[in-house]
Amino acid sequence: MTFPILETERLILRQVKAVDAGSLLTYLSDPDVMKHVGLLPFESIEDALGEISWYDSIYKEKTGIRWGITLKDEGEVIGSCGFLKMASQHFRAEIGTELSKEYWGQGIASEALEAVIQYGFNSLDLQRIEGLIEPANLSSQKLFEKHGFLREGLLRKYEFTCGKFDDLYLYSLLKEEFPRL
Repeated sequence: MTFPILETERLILRQVKAVDAGSLLTYLSDPDVMKHVGLLPFESIEDALGEISWYDSIYKEKTGIRWGITLKDEGEVIGSCGFLKMASQHFRAEIGTELSKEYWGQGIASEALEAVIQYGFNSLDLQRIEGLIEPANLSSQKLFEKHGFLREGLLRKYEFTCGKFDDLYLYSLLKEEFPRL
């Protein structure tokens, strides 16, 4: 099973390896990046290696796939984007992304999200892609809405993370609503 590589105008989305742990630690230790992720900021290379191990496990178990976002010609992982909670029998998955603060506001998350959505509908035969977003995370809400996601409702106290219960908006995009196929 070969890990798929996705290429866009400016990006290469690829498998994250143990050698990328330092890059992950750089952005996953930033409180601003982690503010709406539902995890505490990473403190060690072991935390980053644990995240990479999780990426590997969801791929092997076919419950998800997470790509490292890299700029073409640079190779350093600056974020990630991918699917989790894949339910192949229902043709649906949850999508998520995070990006180093240094690259916010440059359209990189949007470009990566677009490529991953296309892969999900075209190669994984998904019919529904969901996103769970904290109400305070306005930038992610705008990002998902830009790509055609509709807010379906509020999941009250849906997750318990970082010592508190979080409300999450449920967003969805159906294959027939995605115009770029």
